[in-house]
Amino acid sequence: MAPIESEVIPSLPVTVTDETGTAVTITDASRIIALDLYGTLADTVVGLGLGDNLVGRGSTNTSPELADLPVVTQDGHQLNGEAVLALEPTIVLTDTSIGPREVQDQLRASGVAVVFFASTRTMDSVAEQIHAVADALGVAKAGEELAARSVQGIADAQDEIAAMTAGIDPLRIAFLYVRGNGSVFFILGEGSGADDLITSIGGNDVATAAGISGTKPANSEALLALNPELILVMSSGLESTGGLEGLLGRPGVSDTIAGQNRRVVDMNDGQVLSFGPSTGAVLHSLSAAVYAPSELRP
Repeated sequence: MAPIESEVIPSLPVTVTDETGTAVTITDASRIIALDLYGTLADTVVGLGLGDNLVGRGSTNTSPELADLPVVTQDGHQLNGEAVLALEPTIVLTDTSIGPREVQDQLRASGVAVVFFASTRTMDSVAEQIHAVADALGVAKAGEELAARSVQGIADAQDEIAAMTAGIDPLRIAFLYVRGNGSVFFILGEGSGADDLITSIGGNDVATAAGISGTKPANSEALLALNPELILVMSSGLESTGGLEGLLGRPGVSDTIAGQNRRVVDMNDGQVLSFGPSTGAVLHSLSAAVYAPSELRP
């Protein structure tokens, strides 16, 4: 994530009404913690030119510029309130994709400015969320610049994808969420963000086409009914289930067209469904992996 080129100095105090309907006054943005399941909020802070003000990170924030920050979450979405407070943040940016909510309420009760943002992630919400984060940090002008750059990046990537997919039928794609070798194995459907991602790379989201909303257990029967030609997964999820062989060993996977052809694409957990300032780059890389994998080889 490259920050915008303009010099950024927060103009504070500001008062914003957050996603919960709470009026929050922000007086100091010198020590920021930005926490959500997909790492979007921290990426936005970096893109706005305030990355040096971040003092902690979530486990899904895997960007090199954040690697040295202390982690204050467990399993991607479990907040550690004591760890957050120990970093003495002046503002916490968050949403309902992580919790438990009691921890965020505890932080607010302790006097920290806690601002909730929309947890929905779609292509159309990228600019809106950037503006919301910028407003809360007192850098509205930087928000305009970053939002414009991000929207243009998405448009450029979609032009590339249109050229890649011209004249071919849309690939039948399923996004599977997997963790370990147990029951955490789901098909992501309409409203999960995976539907928007698949459509944006020119694919046919077989889960949405089959009427699946949110998530559905990825059992053998469900996978065979969808029969995708390509499967998308998160990288750490694929690793946790034993890599490609482990995924193919799960009931039903190897019987799909994707499984038979070993056609599985994985992408970093903190990037693939982030729908933020890096979305243009995500679309560019993901479409190359799907349609022109030879371009990714040395």
